[in-house]
Amino acid sequence: MHKCIEVDMSYFETAKNRYQAVVEVDATPEQVFACFEDAEAWPKWAPPITNVEWTSPKPFGLGTTRTVSMIAGLVGDEVFIDWDYPKRMAFCFTHSSQSLVESFGEDYVVTPLPNGKTQVVWTMAMTAKGFGNVTMTLFGPFMRMGNQWMFNRFKKHLEANYT
Repeated sequence: MHKCIEVDMSYFETAKNRYQAVVEVDATPEQVFACFEDAEAWPKWAPPITNVEWTSPKPFGLGTTRTVSMIAGLVGDEVFIDWDYPKRMAFCFTHSSQSLVESFGEDYVVTPLPNGKTQVVWTMAMTAKGFGNVTMTLFGPFMRMGNQWMFNRFKKHLEANYT
């Protein structure tokens, strides 16, 4: 495993490569977090993820760890840098199986709406090493579309299984 630069919450505002997706779900913030905490849910709505293993016991919170396996053999060890149940959670890679990842993080902001629904904003931020920085810039629009597509799958999975 290759050491990654661990980031703080400011990274989601300053990273060169940031991709944001937004959904409005027919669920409560608590139901959104139930889906987030379910290791088996992640591969169902995010096809690049093949397995999620929580490596810290419940209750989850700041400092919680997990390991996420993805297609093409990418494995990331993660630490949660924010956990404000049921409002927000964020994590970053501490280690990656691929040396091209310098830093990576995701931030999820969960906001109840007056109409009884909940807005979820997902921000993915990453910094690659070497040539990966060039390709990240070129593929930015496709990353945005792909993340929104995945987050629409999150909405469908959540509403079908947690409400």
